[in-house]
Amino acid sequence: MKGQWLGPRKHRDLLLVFGGWALGAAAFAGMVGQTDVLLLDDYKDLTVDLPPLEGYAHIDLLAYSFGVAGAAHWLAGQNLAGRGLRLRRSVAIAGTLTPASVTSGIPPERVRATAEGLTAATFATFCRRAGLAGPAPQLDLEAARAELLAVMARGPAPAYAFDRIWIPRRDRIVPPQAQEYAWHSRAAAVRFVDAPHVPFRAGQDWQDWLQ
Repeated sequence: MKGQWLGPRKHRDLLLVFGGWALGAAAFAGMVGQTDVLLLDDYKDLTVDLPPLEGYAHIDLLAYSFGVAGAAHWLAGQNLAGRGLRLRRSVAIAGTLTPASVTSGIPPERVRATAEGLTAATFATFCRRAGLAGPAPQLDLEAARAELLAVMARGPAPAYAFDRIWIPRRDRIVPPQAQEYAWHSRAAAVRFVDAPHVPFRAGQDWQDWLQ
């Protein structure tokens, strides 16, 4: 994985954001809040050198799209308590623990077809379908293709009890009905939002998603 700070580092709290495939920081453009934000993405592998986090008063986690499974896989291999770290709150948005699944994610044949047919033009189409505001970000096609295949090969993530689960009703990437099925055992934690796959908007506070 790769890490990228979004904005200045000047707050007492930290938000770990596990982003989606290929969108990078563009999915969160214009988001605001009284927290430092560290974006983690690129799930070809799940190793990352994190900066020291012990100085933060609170750490929250927001996992988006393929980042939901990525975060759950990553957390299963961490000993945060052993480092004196504890997540105050965790949320999953527009994703599931089974990213490539006929019933509870994106059908595997669609993921594979996206990888095999990936071009600048098809990626721009993906961004429009996802509801991304603005132009498609720059993309390393070979790296993005390898990431999709790695996510498929990694398979379902271990169970993780996110405190809140958001399902966008107008999601054209991860079908809402698949998300609802994936989280049926956690129905009390689920909330719906009338938004596309990229549900974030400029000027919105990160805390809106941590409720």
